[in-house]
Amino acid sequence: MNILSMTAVELSRAILAGRVTAVDAMEAVFDRMESLEEKVHAYITADREAAIRRAQAVQERIERKELTGLLAGVPVAVKDNICTEGILTTCASKMLSGFVPAYSAEAVYNLEKAGAVLIGKTNMDEFAMGSTTETSAYGVTKNPRNYDHVPGGSSGGSAAAVAAKECFFALGSDTGGSIRQPAGFCGVVGMKPTYGTVSRYGLVAYASSLDQIGPLTQDVTDCATVLEILASQDAKDSTSISRDDTDFSTALVKDVTGMRIGIPRDYLGNGVDSDVRNRILAAADVLQKKGATVEEFDLKLVEYAIPAYYTIASAEASSNLERFDGIKYGYRAKDYDGLHNLYKKSRSEGFGAEVKRRIMLGAFVLSSGYYDAYYLKALKVKALVKKAFDDAFSRYDLIMGPVAPTTAPKLGESLRDPLKMYLSDIYTISANLAGLPAICVPCGEDSKGLPVGLQLIGDCFQEKKLLRAAYTYEQSRKETCGDARAI
Repeated sequence: MNILSMTAVELSRAILAGRVTAVDAMEAVFDRMESLEEKVHAYITADREAAIRRAQAVQERIERKELTGLLAGVPVAVKDNICTEGILTTCASKMLSGFVPAYSAEAVYNLEKAGAVLIGKTNMDEFAMGSTTETSAYGVTKNPRNYDHVPGGSSGGSAAAVAAKECFFALGSDTGGSIRQPAGFCGVVGMKPTYGTVSRYGLVAYASSLDQIGPLTQDVTDCATVLEILASQDAKDSTSISRDDTDFSTALVKDVTGMRIGIPRDYLGNGVDSDVRNRILAAADVLQKKGATVEEFDLKLVEYAIPAYYTIASAEASSNLERFDGIKYGYRAKDYDGLHNLYKKSRSEGFGAEVKRRIMLGAFVLSSGYYDAYYLKALKVKALVKKAFDDAFSRYDLIMGPVAPTTAPKLGESLRDPLKMYLSDIYTISANLAGLPAICVPCGEDSKGLPVGLQLIGDCFQEKKLLRAAYTYEQSRKETCGDARAI
């Protein structure tokens, strides 16, 4: 029995049936990591002995029939900006070197309550600021589909771990596409839920009004199953929402008859790689043949989304990262002269170049004399973006398009041109500005063999429509192309 060929749901069923154990699954994951991790570098922290102990404890509870859910015994990887009790949480930054939280994030707690077993913490762009997982203080993560290319970011470690089968599913965080874009680059499924569906308690904040935790998985069935467990109202997070429609696995129906799907013309216009465009249009054709109505339309304000996003995100980052001062925890400069100099040197030495760039931009747009001209104007644009989507969803059930203009760039290309890296988020950031759910599913490869990601965006709280369309497309593609899950 090849354990690593199973999805998370398939593995859990095998464990509950007694055909395999949680310990067997964890051993298989670490054996895989021993052969690949030196090349991929998906993890920052992974302790085999501790993970095996956790798996053994879960297996004993399974045998006592205390755990019977569809993730019981399944190994999971967690992005390193999500707190885990007793396990190093660094945000891939020198600033948080040595930081071990005294509590776990609500999302991690929910998974552990369901019986999922933590493997370790995955690499990421420092403080989730980046689109390539190259800004990490702990080294670069590489795309398992081609080691010369980036895995995307900022949840690149989680996406790479799923694609390389160094875990069965993973958690990421999405501020402007940081789950969906790496999912697309690595050829896995990634979902950003409606803002407030998953508690942000224990997520180290980048931009609080945009951040959302979500799953990266091998297929849509796993995605729906994980999301069911993650979704919960949490008194510790004032932005979390009470929902009574979180039975997402009921949406796994191969049927899009009557569904109306719109493709913004700008999403397939200038700047989009021809291979990407062709794969998206082919996916639209598949959904159309399955009964959906697909047509192009004009989605206004797309060109303004990027400046609005980076203004708001950088402003919130500047505020959120103010707490890292070298006093309470994390990195502290060794040589300093007085308190002010301690702050200055600790932050200068502890933060990387991209984080400093965004802190300075955020401080500028919040400063006296520029607040109205930049930050307040960006908030107005954010409201207009939401209105544009509201208008679109009055006509369409879903919006579809690429997750990025190109497939994964080569290592080093984006770092040489930060503006180009920012522009690569053009198709993902609007969902965060408007608080909408969105999913990325693999839809083929380009001429170089790199995965292309199909993005579907839904109205608020319409995850079931997203999952139904994604599942229908995935199953239809399997019928014609075979099982194209990861490597």
